[in-house]
Amino acid sequence: MILPRFALAGMVLLLSACAVGPDYQRPEAPVGEHFREEVRSTAWKQAEPADLKDRGPWWESFNDGVLNTLMQSLNEQNFTLQQAQARVRQAQATLSNTRSTQFPQVGSSVGTTRRGSGSGDTSQSSSAYDASITVNWEVDLWGRIRRQVEAGDAGLQASAADMAATRLSLQSQLAQTYLQYRSVESSERVLDETVAAYERSLQINQNRLDAGFSAPGDVAAALSQLEGARTQRLALNREKASYLHAMAVLVGRAPSQFEVVPHAPWPVAPDIPVGLPSSLLERRPDVARAERRMAQANAQIGVAKAAWFPSLSLKASGGFSSSDLGEWLTAPARVWSLGPAFALTLLDFGARRAQVEQAEASYDEQLAAYRQTVLDALKEVEDALSERNGLELEQASQARSLAAARESLRLTRNQFDAGLVDFLSLAQTQATALSAERQALDLESQRLRAAVKLMVALGGGWDVTTGLSPEEPNAVEADPAAKAE
Repeated sequence: MILPRFALAGMVLLLSACAVGPDYQRPEAPVGEHFREEVRSTAWKQAEPADLKDRGPWWESFNDGVLNTLMQSLNEQNFTLQQAQARVRQAQATLSNTRSTQFPQVGSSVGTTRRGSGSGDTSQSSSAYDASITVNWEVDLWGRIRRQVEAGDAGLQASAADMAATRLSLQSQLAQTYLQYRSVESSERVLDETVAAYERSLQINQNRLDAGFSAPGDVAAALSQLEGARTQRLALNREKASYLHAMAVLVGRAPSQFEVVPHAPWPVAPDIPVGLPSSLLERRPDVARAERRMAQANAQIGVAKAAWFPSLSLKASGGFSSSDLGEWLTAPARVWSLGPAFALTLLDFGARRAQVEQAEASYDEQLAAYRQTVLDALKEVEDALSERNGLELEQASQARSLAAARESLRLTRNQFDAGLVDFLSLAQTQATALSAERQALDLESQRLRAAVKLMVALGGGWDVTTGLSPEEPNAVEADPAAKAE
């Protein structure tokens, strides 16, 4: 009898080592050998392997202390990010709960009951006292529970990647808003200088009118030009306030309690190693999230297929049961039970087949979503490369235009002071110079924001070996690349 028991136990262990359903393998994604826009540009260098492993906090590449401080506040205080972090903890708790079902469940009970029958003189009653410990264990013969754990593990990693994607998006918003704020500050300086110059022009024209050397139309034109510049200056106040309020919310502060160091130097545009398109599969958290959701859906196919096979549960209990309290916890009152139970659904009118088909369709959906996410990621990088490359050329051209506009303004102002040209010619030259100044500032701001977009499109500082930004070494880990192998 001992040998058959050992054979039965061995068979159970052997069966519990298998798992029905397909084993996950990461599918091919539609990536090319290089980025189209990088080939066209001579501004980019090929990334070294070390460049792709850890860029650190990517915003530090701009060498801006104010931006670094704002990013630190966002990472610690942003409430949208805290929501994403809480979702990761929920996924982690769900996985722990699923893993617990792999092990025996132990319970206990202690109770007393009073029973009776009959009525009147014929009534009888008795008491029963029970104390027991029970052990229940579902033997995972076909890997249903292991597939559930596999799905939960992939779901946790997807939540961690989703948190990283949320953080990266918020960081991008903050960086771009900050750069727009600095651009407005620079435009304020230009307009302040312009308003002062227009005020001098108005005063000169007024003096000339009083002396009979100028027409009233010149004074009116100078006043109109001055008020137009003042209007533009007031509009900048409104625009600057909106950027300030947006930054306050991103760092978790009330706008009334938030200030930015005024007139800080312009950030420095960094050199960005681009690397290969395939690196996006490991560097972008949204791609990792889509890949993990696909792995999760693949595991759910195994869960659905396991329903076709019988389940085996082992139950054991032991304790004491007696109608006499004095003999309750004695050897004669001891009771125990032990035995297996097989359960199999014989007829469900297609329910299990439908569940398998649903799981397979869900996987196909996640597969298509993964491949679409990869294409979207490639497009974002190509767009960012094209934008920055184009802005560099535009900025070089605009620099030549600005130099010419400044020289033209200097010459025209000298001619006006000498009485060689009328004020209308000076006003037109001043308007052209102001437009060139503001366009140059706008292009510089756009170029810096394009650098932000490119770094974010490349995945920022997200590290595939942990699923986290390097600035968050203690957060929940996720390893989509390793799990995909």
